[in-house]
Amino acid sequence: MPTMDEMKNKRTMPPADQPTNATPPPAGGDAPKPKASGGKMAMIIVLCLLVVGGAVWLARNRAAGAVKKGPGAGRTELPAVPVVAMPVVQKDVPIYLNGIATVQAFNMVTVRARVDGQVTKIAFTEGQDVHAGDLLAQIDPNPFNAALQQAIAKKAQDEAQLANGRIDLSRYSEMVTNGAVSSQQYDTQKALVNTLVATVNADQAAIDSAKVQLDYTTIVSPIDGRTGLRLIDQGNIVHAADQNGIVVITQLKPISVVFILPEQTLGSIQQQTQGAHPDLAVVAVSQDNTNVLGEGKLAVIDNQIDPTSAQIKLKATFPNTDLRLWPGQFVYARLLLTVRKGCVVVPDSVIQRGPQGAFAFVIKNDQTVETRPIKVAAELPAQVKQGEDIIENGLQAGERVVVEGQYKLQQGTRVKLADASGESAGRSPKAEGNPKSENRSKGKD
Repeated sequence: MPTMDEMKNKRTMPPADQPTNATPPPAGGDAPKPKASGGKMAMIIVLCLLVVGGAVWLARNRAAGAVKKGPGAGRTELPAVPVVAMPVVQKDVPIYLNGIATVQAFNMVTVRARVDGQVTKIAFTEGQDVHAGDLLAQIDPNPFNAALQQAIAKKAQDEAQLANGRIDLSRYSEMVTNGAVSSQQYDTQKALVNTLVATVNADQAAIDSAKVQLDYTTIVSPIDGRTGLRLIDQGNIVHAADQNGIVVITQLKPISVVFILPEQTLGSIQQQTQGAHPDLAVVAVSQDNTNVLGEGKLAVIDNQIDPTSAQIKLKATFPNTDLRLWPGQFVYARLLLTVRKGCVVVPDSVIQRGPQGAFAFVIKNDQTVETRPIKVAAELPAQVKQGEDIIENGLQAGERVVVEGQYKLQQGTRVKLADASGESAGRSPKAEGNPKSENRSKGKD
């Protein structure tokens, strides 16, 4: 039986296969742990497989929901796109030709003095409406009245001499018969009488001239119109040669509008003026294209085309009863060329452009949209469309088309109607015009 010393030696001695210089294991039972790299790799592989499997399962689920038919199919569809729609209308469309225009006075007169003298009276107020014959100014008439009286007196003097000469001629006529007076004396007296007759006629002409000069001292309006700013003051001396004048009068009722159009439109305009309605209507519009200032008729087509600009001038006459047109004003003139009957019309915003040409989004009864190719009518030169397009084919009256919100649409997209402010209309196209449907929609709001 081994002794206690042997047992101690046996415990402390290393095994036979262990080197004597090997480091002893740490005290307290802290043995080295095995490496875990293999377990971590396995766990990563498992996680990757789970992720891939989940993605495959989710993709299959979505594909199955997209093709699934039945009550549950709507749960996976995209929400309806809000759009603003409008029905296609059929109506008569006026075709205008638009041109830049200038308003001109129908008549404009610069009132000038026709005789020299001092202005003793100004009888008008600046901006006053006057009529033909109304007094505008008065020039001192005294010098011209004196000249008239002098001409009258001169005529009376010559008439007295004429009367005496005629008496002597009558006497010579009797005496030449008896031989008391020679024929030469009789002929001389007769010539004197004829000279006095001519002198009296000249005196009458001088009287008429003096009367005209006297009348010129009273300056009256030659036309109906409105006075402008006064160009001369009372007390000033005016002359017939003055270029400034006294006042300018413009006729505003009626008034003229002169506008220009491209020469390509001349043939169409002439064709219409030679038809059943030669008086083509013209509309005057403000520069911002928002206000109609008046309606008139085409009066004149200029007799030549401007070769430098290839444009033709036209003049229209407007009644201008409300005085919204003013001389010198710049406006747009719209000449009504013709009216196209029964056109299919949509707003400009309906027209979309793509690689295949123009198209529009048409709303079907199932609240989905259809991409419909359309053909837009060609425009005339300088045509004013007023925000609308004429559709030659592709759309029919009554169909509903998308006016706003096309950027989210494609073939088959489901839509919901919204008003212009972006709020949902709350009813389908089939409910339009149905009182019950409207009441139900109002009750929901």
